[in-house]
Amino acid sequence: MKASVFTILFLSLTFIANAQKKAVTELGEEVILYDDGKWEYLNKSDAETYEISTNPKNFKKSKNASFLLKSTRFNIGFWVDTKKWSFKKGENNGDAEYELELKNEDLYAMVISEKVEIPLPSLKNIALETARSASPDIRIVKEEYRKVNGVTVMLLQMDGTLQGIKFTYYGYYYSNQNGTVQFVTYTAQNLIDGYKKDIEELLNGFVEM
Repeated sequence: MKASVFTILFLSLTFIANAQKKAVTELGEEVILYDDGKWEYLNKSDAETYEISTNPKNFKKSKNASFLLKSTRFNIGFWVDTKKWSFKKGENNGDAEYELELKNEDLYAMVISEKVEIPLPSLKNIALETARSASPDIRIVKEEYRKVNGVTVMLLQMDGTLQGIKFTYYGYYYSNQNGTVQFVTYTAQNLIDGYKKDIEELLNGFVEM
């Protein structure tokens, strides 16, 4: 499988477009996003409690991840093992700050960051609904909160189909008062298990600075 295939597919699945003002969650609530970073439910009675489990393990960066890739948009960074991963500024996707690739393999990642604070449960719903516009069968197969280098993030694994190709997104989602980030890896569903160690090592390089 060539890298260009997943690059093309990913272009149609940018989870949060900068111009987006309103989204509908998987439960039918409409969420409005404002330019100043604030948000609210269109119908305030839709606010509810979300039940997502928390992984008790403390996740830490790999000792081999020695290069700190810093966001230019807000106070986050990503420790990367440059012997395994190559990276560049976002080119194929205008919303991506960085694009990464596991060298000589079919595993890719993107950092999508912006200066909008979004609560994690709402971020999950927006990501899922936006992805469904391109892949109607996409679904969340795993979700949990994790403590990664002292910071609470949400892990989401989403499986779907695009143009007959079964793909998986596996990534961390995080937001604070300075912005929101989606640190997402993606590959074919039949390859995900073989890449899980590489994926976890990459994602666990996420830090707040």
